[in-house]
Amino acid sequence: MTAQRLLLITTAVLFLLLHHAVGIGQETCVSFQSSSSTFSIVSGQRAAPVLISEEDWPGVQLAASDFVADIERVTGVKPSFRNVTTSNIQALGSQTPIIIGTLGKSSLINQIVNTTGLDLSSIQGHWEAFLSRRVENPLPGVSSAYVIIGADKRGVSPWYWWADVPTTKQSQLFVSASGCSHGSPTVKYRGIFFNDEQPALQNWAQEKFTNGTGAPFNHLFYRKVFELILRLRGNYLWPAMWSGKFAVDDPLNQPLADFYGVIMGTSHQEPMMRSTPNEFTALPWDYSTNSDAIKQYWLEGAQRARPYESIFTLGMRGFVPLSEETNIQLLEGVISDQTEILKQAFGGDVDISTIPQVWTLYNEVEDYYTKGLQVPDYVTLLWSDDNWGNIRGFPPASERNRTGGAGVYYHLDYVGEPRNYKWITSTQLEKVHEQLSLAVARSSIKLWILNVGDLKPYEREVEFFLNYGWNSTRWNHSNINQYVSAWAQREFDVSAATAGTITQIVGNLTRFNARRKPELLNGTTYSLINYREAETVLAGWGTLLNASDRVYNSLSQTFQPAYFQLVHHPILAGSNLANMYVSAGLNRMRATQARLSANSLADTVERLFNIDYDIEERYNSLLNGKWNHIMDQTHIGYDYWQQPMQNSMPPVTRIQERKQALPGVMRVVPEGTDGAWPGDNRHNCREGYNCPDWTLTINNFDDFENRYIDLGAGGPASFQFTAVANASWVRLSTSRGTISPRNKVEQRVFASVVDWSQLQDGANGAKITFTATSSGHQPSVVNVSFVATKNVLPSGFKGFVESKGVISIEAAHTSRNNAVDGTAWTELPGLGRTLSGLTPLPRNDQSFAIGAGPTVEYDFFNFNTIGGSGNLNVTLYLSPSLNAATDQKPLAFGVALDSGAPIRVQPVPASSRKDKPLGWGSECGWVANSINTQNITFTGVTPGAHTLKVSMIEIAVVLQKIVINAGGLADSYLGPPESRIV
Repeated sequence: MTAQRLLLITTAVLFLLLHHAVGIGQETCVSFQSSSSTFSIVSGQRAAPVLISEEDWPGVQLAASDFVADIERVTGVKPSFRNVTTSNIQALGSQTPIIIGTLGKSSLINQIVNTTGLDLSSIQGHWEAFLSRRVENPLPGVSSAYVIIGADKRGVSPWYWWADVPTTKQSQLFVSASGCSHGSPTVKYRGIFFNDEQPALQNWAQEKFTNGTGAPFNHLFYRKVFELILRLRGNYLWPAMWSGKFAVDDPLNQPLADFYGVIMGTSHQEPMMRSTPNEFTALPWDYSTNSDAIKQYWLEGAQRARPYESIFTLGMRGFVPLSEETNIQLLEGVISDQTEILKQAFGGDVDISTIPQVWTLYNEVEDYYTKGLQVPDYVTLLWSDDNWGNIRGFPPASERNRTGGAGVYYHLDYVGEPRNYKWITSTQLEKVHEQLSLAVARSSIKLWILNVGDLKPYEREVEFFLNYGWNSTRWNHSNINQYVSAWAQREFDVSAATAGTITQIVGNLTRFNARRKPELLNGTTYSLINYREAETVLAGWGTLLNASDRVYNSLSQTFQPAYFQLVHHPILAGSNLANMYVSAGLNRMRATQARLSANSLADTVERLFNIDYDIEERYNSLLNGKWNHIMDQTHIGYDYWQQPMQNSMPPVTRIQERKQALPGVMRVVPEGTDGAWPGDNRHNCREGYNCPDWTLTINNFDDFENRYIDLGAGGPASFQFTAVANASWVRLSTSRGTISPRNKVEQRVFASVVDWSQLQDGANGAKITFTATSSGHQPSVVNVSFVATKNVLPSGFKGFVESKGVISIEAAHTSRNNAVDGTAWTELPGLGRTLSGLTPLPRNDQSFAIGAGPTVEYDFFNFNTIGGSGNLNVTLYLSPSLNAATDQKPLAFGVALDSGAPIRVQPVPASSRKDKPLGWGSECGWVANSINTQNITFTGVTPGAHTLKVSMIEIAVVLQKIVINAGGLADSYLGPPESRIV
């Protein structure tokens, strides 16, 4: 059957268009206005009849039926739908029909081709290609018809059920007479994998498809899944594995998949079409001691799958490890035995190389491969990411002509170290494209499979993955926003302007969550004291939430459920979570500072913790509970990699609100310190007692135009305060105020410079005195030093300027960009934690000697070096990419200062692929931080103008940010804000 199905049946091309959903970014041939060059599907409340041959594939019959249903959804007019033969088609009379069929399977299509000589050269012999157009005199008695031709039973269409997107009504519907066509997809097999499906997907399916009893993943569930896969231009599925037995739970599952034309497989650890975690009972799962039982188990799986189109997973994971050499030898025997099992199951007359087979190079298996374990040439090698979206490897150039080809196993969801992530979307489309573009460039396009977890939180990302696999030429690093905009217009029927707003919203949502997965957040992820980082992060979430609120409220009630699921919910949930964690961090810090406001922050944490559940219930009760349980995933209270068994509120602390703080009524906390005055605090100075006044510093090239001092209550007493500076150049935002535990427990005072031109060059010192008076208490006085440094640049300098001992640069903001041999560092807009990424393009196998490759340069001016030593430390913030070429060609680039010799930087060790590289793991490793930082120290540097140069050695390095420490770098998660450029 597979050999006969070389083309794609394209009824779905039309009904995709009916939803404004032609595979996003693909050519459209449907309109709602008539012209001389269109064919009428519906006009004047009359619809063209839809005809199909009764001997065509059942899946084609189904696709045609869906096409008819979608026409009715859009226009309110239902076309007649009939099985006809060439002998009775004349009964149509004068009607102009739409004729759908499979070449070689439909007598109607075969006769049309024979009668008209229709040119099929653009699709003949190409996997999943299609053709549709108006044809004159196609059959006896039919003067004209619109034909849709394919020889494969697979089709496509949008998310009308899974995302609850309403259909925009149109009274008329037309299609270009010249039709649509598409050649073979970029990737042959394009699929999704349900994984980690408890508690959300399993509980939802159990409720919706079994009335609470029986196997949750039955044919009723999979009917919806198969339709979705086809509508998303996919053709392949790994079914739910941990709580399902695809072929056992429901005997209709396998034939239903074949009916829909969905090719079935099993996961990387479930060989030979068996649902191993649940089906195998003849323990142990150890090939060295129990091979006979395992072989019989595999044979039964192969025989069971033989009537259907399948891709067989080879290999074996989970057997008791003996030694690396023994495991390799054992695995070679496993694969050899599996080959014999397939021969036995399919019969000796079947060419074993025609049976699709895949071997997944997952985790330790990739190491076996690199150490020489071989599989037959016809087996597809499936290269995996590191479970966090960074692809571990690709075939070297010498192996890209294997007949089995290569592919990619990619994750949007994961359970494992350093921590699970499976709650809400936390993957950037820009990252997905950046990694998959490598797969295309390195010929890994035979099979792509995407771990989608529960599916529902990742709808947009799933569609992009399959869309890019369908046509990789349509999307590049610079037009991802166009994809999101087209998606927004289709899903919510909004204007281009509103779609642009939604595109920005989605970009920020995924950036914020990708900086650090929500499951990894805590109260001190973002600095509470340096660079106003936590405040800036929360302000970003607040702006995002307000923008999303405005869009949500502007939509009609029919579109709000879809927008809530696809955009608004993860913003509500993510924003609330970020605020809760930052509040918890501030609560603990303020308690150590003896600030009464710690108590209100404890209340805030508890309130936001309860709101988290309110948001979950809002999702689960949407549309009368259609998606009940889909947001059941726990996500608060992780203490190791595995999900917590229940959400638990971050710990909070309280101070005794009835007792006065020992140092007096007033607490003074200047910006940039965990300490507090008056009194002792271990953060006030190294000794923690008898500490001097704090010194605030500012300069004329600072990121912020002011500095703040927080004043707060230290107990039950109210007080009045005054703030006085002893220099006229100091501006204070207020000179007096009242702090009351009942009404106003805190006040922030900002200090800035009135006029920089009035200051002398260099350091200018002042003192700000805060005095508190309160009935029944001694006056409290705290001094804060304030130093404003006026730096002067030489005339004509252009570049980045140091502020407070730091130069921070977004990688895309180059002073010069020098290409070599057609390769240049190119910006990847939107990628990364702060602005974008910079990577050499095009992505080929080209390498350069150190310093000879494409180079980007950054001009900067430093006033200081570290401690006056003449040293500068440069930190390069890189995407956590892995050595996706070979260990002999690991990621590398060169870094030079001025005319000095470049230093070779290799972010990832060229080592065995069995284990994750050094620095990858832990809760503060590369993937947890979503960044790989590399440090270089330059010596003998004088203050003044300099140029930093970064040159390509190997493809696939992605540079996001550069931070140059001249002695003032403070701790933060994202690094300092970008320095001023002049």
